[in-house]
Amino acid sequence: MLELLQNEQTLVQIASKHNIPPQNLQNWKKTFLANAEIAMEPSKAVKEYKEELVKAQQQNERLTSQPLKTTQQFDL
Repeated sequence: MLELLQNEQTLVQIASKHNIPPQNLQNWKKTFLANAEIAMEPSKAVKEYKEELVKAQQQNERLTSQPLKTTQQFDL
């Protein structure tokens, strides 16, 4: 990834050198740059993930505590 970010060679040159499809490198670079904040501010990212986890757990509890619908409701 570092080689790709340094812009000393083209994406195609790097892909050829490492026998990797250029589209894979492009996707990896895009993903890396989109998530660079995690490397710079890991505590912020961890906080956000923990908040998402709590919301998902609450939703799961809410959905699993509801009575199950019987198959009779779906009979024609």
